[in-house]
Order: sequence, then C-alpha cells, then structure tokens
Amino acid sequence: MASQPTIVWLRDDLRLADNPALQAAIETGAPLVVVYVLDEESDGIRPLGGATRWWLHHSLAALGAEIARVGGELVLRSGPAGVVIPALVDEVDAGAVHWNRRYGAARQLDADLKSSLRARGIDVHSHQGNLLSEPWTVTTGEGNPYRVFTPFWKACLDRGEPREPLAEPTALDGLRGVPSETLDSWRLLPVAPDWSGGIAERWTPGERSARGALEEFATGALAQYDRRDEPALDPTSHLSPHLRFGEISPFQVWHRIRGALGAPAARNADKFLRQLVWREFNWNILFHWPDLAETNFRPEFDAFPWRTPAPGELEAWQEGRTGIPLVDAGMRELWATGYMHNRVRLVAGSFLVKNLLLDWRLGERWFWDTLVDADEANNPGNWQWVAGSGADAAPYFRVFNPALQQSRFDPEGAYVSRWVPDDELRSAPIVDLAETRAAALAAYDELKRRNAEKAEAATTDDRPAR
Repeated sequence: MASQPTIVWLRDDLRLADNPALQAAIETGAPLVVVYVLDEESDGIRPLGGATRWWLHHSLAALGAEIARVGGELVLRSGPAGVVIPALVDEVDAGAVHWNRRYGAARQLDADLKSSLRARGIDVHSHQGNLLSEPWTVTTGEGNPYRVFTPFWKACLDRGEPREPLAEPTALDGLRGVPSETLDSWRLLPVAPDWSGGIAERWTPGERSARGALEEFATGALAQYDRRDEPALDPTSHLSPHLRFGEISPFQVWHRIRGALGAPAARNADKFLRQLVWREFNWNILFHWPDLAETNFRPEFDAFPWRTPAPGELEAWQEGRTGIPLVDAGMRELWATGYMHNRVRLVAGSFLVKNLLLDWRLGERWFWDTLVDADEANNPGNWQWVAGSGADAAPYFRVFNPALQQSRFDPEGAYVSRWVPDDELRSAPIVDLAETRAAALAAYDELKRRNAEKAEAATTDDRPAR
C-alpha cells in the first residue's frame, strides 16, 4: 500500500461518480487530498462570469458535503495552479497527482505542470472524464479536425458505444488536517446588489441534483423532446449547467438516455444524444482553435462591417427592452434565471448580430456573464454559429424573424406573457425587422465584395513580374 498521499485535483468535474481521476487515485491505496483551485490568474484561464461564480460556490459546497459523507475532505486553495499544486505536493509530501483532462487553452498549463512534477519524481496521471471522445481521436480521413457537425456526429457513432460510467465510491481514505480556504473568503456570490434570488429559485447545483435532473428527464420530458423548440413547454433536460461543472458526466447521460424506456422516449433518444455530441463538437473546435471567443473561426468574417452600438442600444437588448416580444422575453428570462431556452437563444442572438448588426463578441460576453451554463467552448461556438462566422454555421443570410418564430413556437404567447407584461407588448420596436433584415443582407453582400477584392489583390500580387 502506498504511504505517500495522492492528490486529486478537481476542475470542471465536481462529482464523485464516474470520476476517473478520483477512481484511479483511490486504487493506489494512498490517503487522498482532494483539492479544488480557484485560478483566475494563469495564462489561458478566462475568469468566470457572475452566474457561473454563483453556481461554483454552491456546487463546491454540495461537493464538500458529499466528500465528507464518504470519509474525505475537500481542500480549497486559490492562486495560479502552476504554483499552488506544486506547493501542495510539498506541503503534504504527495507521491502522485491525478486529474481529468481539460481541452481549452488551460491544457498548456496542465502539460507544463505534468512535465515539471514528473521531473521531480512525482507520479502524475491525467484521465478522460469530461468528453465522450477526446479531440485528437475524432478526425477526418486526412487526420484533420472536423469543421462540419454531421460527419463529426457520424464519426463519433462509428467509434461505438462510449465506456460505461464508473460507480460512485462508497468510502475515501482522506488525509486529515490539510489547511483549506473557505468559500466565503472567495466572495463568489453577488452582494450589492444580490441578483441571485431568481437563479436560486430555479436551480439547485450539485451532483445529487444533476442525477435527479437526468432521471426526471429520462422518465418524463424525453418523451416530448420532439417538441423541444416550444419555449413554454420546454421539454429539455436542463442538464447544461450540471454538465458545464462536471456534476454529471457525458458518459452517465449517454447511457441513461440509451436505456430510456417507452416508445416516445426511445424515439427521441438519438435526437437528444445528437445535441449532447454538439457539445463535443464545440470542444473539438476549441481544442484546435483556442481563441474561439475572440477570433472569427472563418477569417473571411474579419472584414464584416459591424456597427458601433448607438447610445443605449446594447443595453436595450441586454435588458429585454427592444420592443420585440420574443427577444425581450428571452433576455428577461436570462437575467432572472441564468438560463434561456435554446430556440430563444438563437432568436435573441440573431437579432443582435443581424438586425442590430452588432459584433457577436458583445453578445458572447453578456451570455458569459449571465448564463449558468456558459463554458469556454459552447458559448463562443454557439455565438459564432448564429453569426455565420463559426464552424458549420448558419449562413449569414439566414435571419431569424422573431415574429415568425413566435407564431410558430409560441403561438398562444404563453412563454412571452410569462416574462413581458401585457402593457409592454405594445412598446414600439427599437428597429424595423424588415428594414434591418435588408441591411443585414446588404452587409453580407459588402463582406463578399471585400473578400473578393482581397482575393483578387492577392492573385495580382502573386503574378510573376514581366
């Protein structure tokens, strides 16, 4: 039996069940130090938005209670992980460190840390716990990353069923007395003003809640998932924030949905799993294009003629005061609950980038701060999809008409009336939908013209001198 402690470094995998790093550490037989590091300083780390900070506080509180229940302790530390983890290794005289792999820009931090610790004789292992298929394992026949979703989806299916989830450990041999910071000292929760009341009413972070949400969906709303575009009904899983923080793994989700009983649920299983793999696709894109939140995936969009917001214009969109009922309902739902129905996200995003002609990065940053499920792959990936600048994106000339979308998916106005009072439904829109659609198409034509001129200039420059 190993005598030196083993460190388990948790990141976006705040769970006990199906946690390969934790399971591997338990199997060493060593006493465990389970640590979470609040790192907002290292290169490649994007500081959390307000809504995700709220979620993290409560998720860590729930996880700490679960770890204590099985005999361990959750140690909290803050600072650059490249400094904090080696210091903790020295502090407890650890012989090994385990973690589940990350796939964004922070993976360089992990690689450097693994190399430096191994050079000191520390046994370091990283594991696959957060994606069904790691980005370098799903490639085209030429070995390149997929840029279109459908062939990516088919390639994932061709790999066969994902592994079965690992069982939850019933006991941990936790090393006692390791000093820990406190959640309150991190000040993750909003104070002045405390806007979290609606979010707290809507959500319960933590692994137990995540499992409950999965079970409730598999035995209930999955049977109506073919009506998922109706925001008033909203027969979706509501698993996205739980997946974002790793309170449940995609392996657990995949196999529970595959095992759903009843004809309607079974019929809808593939529809839902396809959406789960969209999450994988965005992480695959981020792995190969790590500046996805700041740079157009399709560089031809660098020449797009975005407008500068008029005074108060961006704020009207953020606060749900555009006079467009479905957009306003979605933006108010977002502010109140940290969530917005997916169909409405598409409509609200399209309105910002195509009707207002404002840069998609403005919307991405607002969602980053206000969504409880905002992560570094799906948030920018989905915004670029809406804008037309991303991988497998909707063409720019596809402009969602909010009025038509409402008549199709909320014909009785049940969703809109939940968030927008009747007297405000008569407010004048800040823009004319038909005129701004025409302006968007003209801007797209201008983009094509600029890129054609650029290509022609490049061709001319490449011609041999006479």
